[in-house]
Amino acid sequence: MSLQQSFNRQGSFLFKYRGQFPILLFILAIPFIYLTDSPQNLNNDIFNYSNIVILLFFIFGFFIRCYTIGTTPLGTSGRNTKSQIAESLNTLGIYSIIRHPLYLGNYLIWLSISIYTYSYFFPLLMSLLFWLYYERIMFAEESFLEKKFGDKFINWSNKVPAFFPINILMQKSEIKFSFKSILRREYASYLSAISALLFIDVLRVIIFSDLTFLDDYKLIFFTISIIIVLILRTIKHHTNYLFEEGRS
Repeated sequence: MSLQQSFNRQGSFLFKYRGQFPILLFILAIPFIYLTDSPQNLNNDIFNYSNIVILLFFIFGFFIRCYTIGTTPLGTSGRNTKSQIAESLNTLGIYSIIRHPLYLGNYLIWLSISIYTYSYFFPLLMSLLFWLYYERIMFAEESFLEKKFGDKFINWSNKVPAFFPINILMQKSEIKFSFKSILRREYASYLSAISALLFIDVLRVIIFSDLTFLDDYKLIFFTISIIIVLILRTIKHHTNYLFEEGRS
């Protein structure tokens, strides 16, 4: 089997199970949290700066995902897992400056979560695993798009970087921004992210004897977040309020 075929097969497999990547990070985070000092023992400046960076990456990652999802039509940027789907090639909006904006958003979110362990090494390991994992997924996706769209894809990919944008001046999308799309499609990603933060906090309580359970503010935040997610899921599956014609 050629290297190209091998990458394509690996990418197709990982594409089907890309939703399990957070579970892998959950497991790998355990020894890093165990070997890292309790947050109470960290230098105040380091602790405060780390929290600012965590918040910025978390918000920016979701901003990228939300903007992408809010401006994409049916048949693209979906949650399909069985096979690649592309009824059209997105080249406008955020896709005019980056070919894989959803994965960049994912990376920033999981980078913020890995920094939340306060380990110097876990963000590096997460970044390496993310690169190895998603590089193959992107390879498989682009092989599919090249076969389906030919020169149109090649011309676009020659102008637009895969992962990190160089030019931030976007071409206006033909698709009107939809907040409903975000409410319908992003609650699962949000639940996954806050579950990871909660998982890290609970582990700290178990590992470090000098820590008590979560403070009131965190408990309120997690409780409200879970309630919102449950409400959105119920609305999506039992009403037509979030349904939109021509949107995935």
